[in-house]
Amino acid sequence: MHAYKQTTKDQILEILKKEVSLSVNEIITHINITHMAIRKHLTTLEKDGLVTYTHVKKEIGRPLQRYHLTEKGKRLFPSNYETISMEFLKDIEETYGKDAVTQLFKNREARQSSQYGPFLTTYTPKEKMQHMINIQNEKGYMAELKQEDDLHFEMVEYNCPIFSVARAYNVACQCETNMFKQVLGTENIERTQCKTDGDNHCKFKVKFEDSSSTV
Repeated sequence: MHAYKQTTKDQILEILKKEVSLSVNEIITHINITHMAIRKHLTTLEKDGLVTYTHVKKEIGRPLQRYHLTEKGKRLFPSNYETISMEFLKDIEETYGKDAVTQLFKNREARQSSQYGPFLTTYTPKEKMQHMINIQNEKGYMAELKQEDDLHFEMVEYNCPIFSVARAYNVACQCETNMFKQVLGTENIERTQCKTDGDNHCKFKVKFEDSSSTV
């Protein structure tokens, strides 16, 4: 099977999803093509209603154009099952109470923990993190791994396919963090940013214990 090859337009959209707002020169640092070519692609994306820009004043010279995704552009990224999920959850809450919804998320946490975690026991911390990134990407989170050293990592989720659900039911975020702790085998996981709090992305600091010090 051949891997899907992204077009330059796809790359621009993905970069803007991750970085939120960029100038043309900043986009060029991510994609190695000419200034004119970037402009041409951005013009097409503007006409398609996927990208727009705002003017940012500078102390000297003309205002800077910073590009970002429109609402239409944001909808290109996975979130298509949110509406029906919200309807079901609201129905459950009205019928059985909010505790029933909370229990659903806890059941999901337990199910995912038992599904993902058992075979990671012999993995190194980096291997565990990469496996977690792969899982989240399969679910549409656009996750990325950043490594500080052998035991310290940061996981960034650029997209939240259940954003509306998580905003209405914050227990979803709590259960996700708990699931990470169980699957990765460390209690030292801190959610430092969350889209439901108004941040651009969700970020997690992950620390593993040094197993060599316990031998």
